[in-house]
Amino acid sequence: YPEAAHETILVIDATTGQNALAQAKLFNESIGVDGIALTKLDGTAKGGIVISISLELDIPVKLIGIGETIEDLQQFNPVDFVNALF
Repeated sequence: YPEAAHETILVIDATTGQNALAQAKLFNESIGVDGIALTKLDGTAKGGIVISISLELDIPVKLIGIGETIEDLQQFNPVDFVNALF
């Protein structure tokens, strides 16, 4: 349906680290990305990539995955994210 809202969400594995920034940049240049879903945040200290992607590419992080089930996929909340770092 052409009248339906469409959104392009790039799913990035947080364990990818700084390579995720390069991936997001290339995908954004190629097809345009409306948001990022960052997975595996529960198993890495590399969640700081959220800040790099948001600042350098101006792509919002919309979803985060903090586990292995669908219930572990959550809306990204920047305040909660920063609080979890400390």
